[in-house]
Amino acid sequence: MIDQIDSDKKKLTINDIAKLCGVGKSTVSRVINNDPMVNEDTRKKVNEIIEKYQFTPSKSARAMRGYSNRSFGIIMTRLDSYAENQAVSSMLPILYQNNIDPIILESQFKPEKVEEHLKMLEHQKVDGIILFAFSGIDANKLKSWQQKMIVIARPLAGFVSICHDDDRAIKYLMQYFHVEKGYHKINYIGIYTKDETTGLLRYNAYLNYCQQHNLIPHAQLGELNYQSGYLLTEEILTTSPQAILCATDSLAFGVQKYLSEKNITHIDVACVGRNDLLTFLFPQTTFYRLGFRESGKEAANTLIKMLKTKITPQNIIISSNDLN
Repeated sequence: MIDQIDSDKKKLTINDIAKLCGVGKSTVSRVINNDPMVNEDTRKKVNEIIEKYQFTPSKSARAMRGYSNRSFGIIMTRLDSYAENQAVSSMLPILYQNNIDPIILESQFKPEKVEEHLKMLEHQKVDGIILFAFSGIDANKLKSWQQKMIVIARPLAGFVSICHDDDRAIKYLMQYFHVEKGYHKINYIGIYTKDETTGLLRYNAYLNYCQQHNLIPHAQLGELNYQSGYLLTEEILTTSPQAILCATDSLAFGVQKYLSEKNITHIDVACVGRNDLLTFLFPQTTFYRLGFRESGKEAANTLIKMLKTKITPQNIIISSNDLN
């Protein structure tokens, strides 16, 4: 087939690339759109063929394919976010099943990056966008996308938003420590309150529970990373807690590393979010799974519905009680 392509000077199609690489055309499409979920060896093989034959997707051919030409932009906050990758991995099979190409981008929690990506996606004439939202995003600058966008993680007025029940997650874990374990000294390591959901909302839920049950709150707030959890642990231990509740699994990684290094085994640790690596390394950690896989499926299916019919702006709450 390669000789025939060379001799006829034929312009390759995605089907040709797929046959040359021994993969499906959807895999080629995913490589072209920089899907991070593609196996690295497969990505390399496809890119080598694309470069060798100087392949570029035909816009006119894509336009004539109708439904199969559809594409969705997915703007994540961080490509290395375990929770967001859970959501995206549950979206992709639904998109591929409906012949929709994903274009995955990263905002790095920067509103200007979101605006930049939206301009590019508008130029690409995508059919819809799934946006992982964060504090600082101006809903007014997204108005033109209201009927073509699903927002995940925090509510935005005028949009279909899919959120997790952060308040319930904290309350559930506090009840576990307070009622089931009988603890009264439950400390908290969280995120700075400038973050409205993971930071402020979860921290307020902790404070409210302490107030309602006459517990003395002890909290340390920092950045959303392992190092912050590690550094804040030393300070949080000065009040001799029986348990430490972490706002995220990233923070719990840092806490458990610190406790392990200091051979401290009498303090229980729990967190919002379930990370498989954390489960493997520190199986004694108690997790509350928020349901990012469920929110990913909900986002993909709802956005597909929005292509066919108008959906009223609403806040969809995804709740999970997976405590283990």
